[in-house]
Amino acid sequence: MTQEIYDVAIIGAGVVGTAIARELSRYQLSTVLLEANPDVGQGTTKANTAIWHTGYDAKNGTLEARLLRRSRALMEKFVPEAGVPVEMLGGVLVAWTEEQRDRLPALRERAFKNGVTDVRILSPEEVYEMEPNLQEGAWGGLYVPGESIICPFTLPLAFATQAVLNGVELKVNFPVRNVHLEEKEGTTVVESEDESVRCRYLINAAGLYSDEIDGMLGHHDFTVTPRRGELIVFDKFARSLINHVILPVPTPLTKGVLISPTVYGNVLLGPTAENLDDKTNTATSEAGLQTLLEKGRAILPALLEEEVTATYAGLRAATEHSDYQIRLHADQRYVCVGGIRSTGVSSCMGIAEYVRELLEQAGVTMVPKPTFKPVKMPYIGEAGQRPYRNPAMIAENPDYGRVICHCEKVTLGEILDAIHSPVPARTLDGIRRRTRVMQGRCQGFNCRATIVDILARETGQDPKFLLAQDDKARAGVNPHPQSSRGEGAK
Repeated sequence: MTQEIYDVAIIGAGVVGTAIARELSRYQLSTVLLEANPDVGQGTTKANTAIWHTGYDAKNGTLEARLLRRSRALMEKFVPEAGVPVEMLGGVLVAWTEEQRDRLPALRERAFKNGVTDVRILSPEEVYEMEPNLQEGAWGGLYVPGESIICPFTLPLAFATQAVLNGVELKVNFPVRNVHLEEKEGTTVVESEDESVRCRYLINAAGLYSDEIDGMLGHHDFTVTPRRGELIVFDKFARSLINHVILPVPTPLTKGVLISPTVYGNVLLGPTAENLDDKTNTATSEAGLQTLLEKGRAILPALLEEEVTATYAGLRAATEHSDYQIRLHADQRYVCVGGIRSTGVSSCMGIAEYVRELLEQAGVTMVPKPTFKPVKMPYIGEAGQRPYRNPAMIAENPDYGRVICHCEKVTLGEILDAIHSPVPARTLDGIRRRTRVMQGRCQGFNCRATIVDILARETGQDPKFLLAQDDKARAGVNPHPQSSRGEGAK
């Protein structure tokens, strides 16, 4: 039996890889999206600060700055169409020292050069008018109206769902072990532990492992150093303490520790910025969390009086370079998309468009499909109407009135929808990110067993396996990391 040869294979189904898949699904191409984990959006994408940045502080003239600006326009159209939860709160960057205050005009100028022209400098009085609960002593601030909060779970799922609806094949549990070129055939073979895929063009969007995939093809232009960012999630009672995203004055290493509402009604504090050697270490640390509490107390003292709902850590794909590492290797029919760091959620659609342009440069003919199916995702934010509050949905299907997770008001109907969606949830973590179950005050203590029963019944999986799999996910264990243990490109 002859193996199918895809026009394009994409390695990595984070927010960048899924955005690329969606973009290519607009054209008459056979495309496959490969993901090492059991679901999309399980790497860096799911553990970030959930901020939709304007790119006001991006280094002028960089590819990152250009793609952030382009992505903003594309996402302003896509996000409402797809039903991705978002709240346009605006950001207040607070200067806590005279030195930081003196840097504000330069930041404003950088924003203007990046096309973000609505920012303005605030006096101390204006800062406290906008955020009265801040610690005393601010020297001033910068108001960035476009900074927004977004659901980092729904966004990649929306991209992946629309891609699948428009013909992209999604293969999960596909950890890449080897990549090699077939020169005579003009194809590339991508191998996992027990399966292989052949393609004419390859896109590497493997995030933390993008340098390893790049190395398999003979390139050593950058090295990914995982940068751990730990965050604390405060209870929803803390939400009334702030009105905007509270931003720090950024440094060359990091955007710094911020305090931000989430679209789910909580408040985030973080992240830290710590370079590690282990690409799988997403455990939180006592030192990291203590640092956040100290910084939080210095910014918003009342926040420390609120209860903590959860803590988590994510790894950003930092490199030795200050810009994105996106390159076309036309002779290998290969595009590398690396070094996206912490702005992937904000720049993903701009990156996807840019990658499509690079493929065209490499000789791929882009013929638009006569129809492009839209997508509308289940709404899981707090700003809109959830199913448990929707009489029409409950009247049509009583399962939308049967609350399973009482902390987050998630219904049986939503859980079943997640399990039977075009990109189906097959793990507890997958259901968690699609519906918000087990993300509330009890962290699944009261509803986890019921959800295991539902998932096992609907999918035929062993409940013990589902629990073990979820325990590993909660502990930050990656069951299928990408690896360079293979022989590499030939």
